[in-house]
Amino acid sequence: MHLRVITRFVAILVFFLGISMFGPLLVSVIFRDGSSPALLASALITSSAGLLLFISTRSQTNKHLNHRDGVAIVTLGWVVAGLFGTLPYLFSGVIPDFTNAYFESISGFTTTGASILTDIESLPEGILLWRSQTQWFGGMGIIVFSIAILPFLGVGGMQLYKAEIPSPVVDKLKPRISETAKTLWKVYLLITVVEIILLFAGGMSFFDAVSHAFCTMPTGGFSTKNASIAYFNSPYVDGVVVLFMILAGINFSLHYRLIKGDFKTFGKDSECRTFLILVGLFVLVLTLDIYGTVYRSLSEAFRYGAFQVSSIITTTGFVTADYGTWPALSQLILLTCMFLGAMAGSTGGGMKTMRVMVIIRHGYQQVFRIIHPHAVTTVKLGGRPVPQDVLSSIWGFFMLYLGLFVVATFIMAFLGLDMVSAMSSVAASIGNIGPGLGMVGPTNNYLSIPTVGKWVLMFCMLLGRLEIYTVMVLLMPEFWKK
Repeated sequence: MHLRVITRFVAILVFFLGISMFGPLLVSVIFRDGSSPALLASALITSSAGLLLFISTRSQTNKHLNHRDGVAIVTLGWVVAGLFGTLPYLFSGVIPDFTNAYFESISGFTTTGASILTDIESLPEGILLWRSQTQWFGGMGIIVFSIAILPFLGVGGMQLYKAEIPSPVVDKLKPRISETAKTLWKVYLLITVVEIILLFAGGMSFFDAVSHAFCTMPTGGFSTKNASIAYFNSPYVDGVVVLFMILAGINFSLHYRLIKGDFKTFGKDSECRTFLILVGLFVLVLTLDIYGTVYRSLSEAFRYGAFQVSSIITTTGFVTADYGTWPALSQLILLTCMFLGAMAGSTGGGMKTMRVMVIIRHGYQQVFRIIHPHAVTTVKLGGRPVPQDVLSSIWGFFMLYLGLFVVATFIMAFLGLDMVSAMSSVAASIGNIGPGLGMVGPTNNYLSIPTVGKWVLMFCMLLGRLEIYTVMVLLMPEFWKK
């Protein structure tokens, strides 16, 4: 690995992270919320640290990145971003404990949305915006953002893009990786702006509209209100948020093609069709399950059922109801959604619809071969054969995902959590969802989790956000050998 190249790139990331803190600082000054000194100090320390690291590596001439460099930059970038992201919380006194501050910061950058805060509405506006901003940056990826705005570095970006973009198969929209990153960010920004306008038109304050749009598009789930979206008690707001959560859960390359005039792109993509069908099916079953048992009117059952299914399957984590009190079937559906996740190439987490489709089709192929042992068959996706290396990678991911889930669940149970809380806290963390069931349900938070448990869950958040492989290879001794 090229340690100086890695340091140089992380330094650029830290510098621009510090510059981004001036946005929340401006909001703090406008609202006079008292957090200005903390945000100013955080911005100066972070940007200065990044600048000093960058200057210290100015003699670096080797600009070639290999695969190991890309993996290290992405993982270390997230860890370091989370570290500097704690400064506004610590300096303002909002979260004086480092573990809790790092938990909140990592939860933001990984777009998990799990929180240790008990009274969100008492936070200064500047801190609230910073909290939302960490999710917005984390959604598409700080690393991809750096590639998009820093072409002067002259390094090849595909290694970073392959390690960062949440997809089994990287979809290059442009010949140059920097152009691809810029295209993704333009689409991301455009959809965010449209949501801000619609939420503001629905009665939200401009600050709340921006904050919630910043947490919808990255499928993050942080809110400025203790009751999350339920605070607004508006079918219109619920509908807008549902629409944009679904959009955020769809592969962003499809959004790009839609904007370019391919209006049938959603229908032509097999993964998108499957994803939307699953959402519709889960909403139907869950609506029927809570109609009459939780809600008296069918319209209410549909409204709250559709919102929670959309929120969980896209791994956003917004809530409008205490689904921890819903019937067992409804909770089981939501737990299933936690594992399934959104589409590959979206900002959502989970195992991704594409992987589940390939695994099911491969399973069917094996059963078919038992019946027809001499038949020559291939696993196809979208009419194209799935390469054997991609198939092996998907199965490896699936086994690692389940294995890590089981191990982390055992650790959480050992720390004293009941079975439901242990399982759902890990599922919600590794799936980057946020709220789970039991003691980490929609009306609770993660404050009561033991300190060791919080670090386990933070590790799960990183695993989920960086698609497991990116983090796990760093733990292998072979990775560090020349």
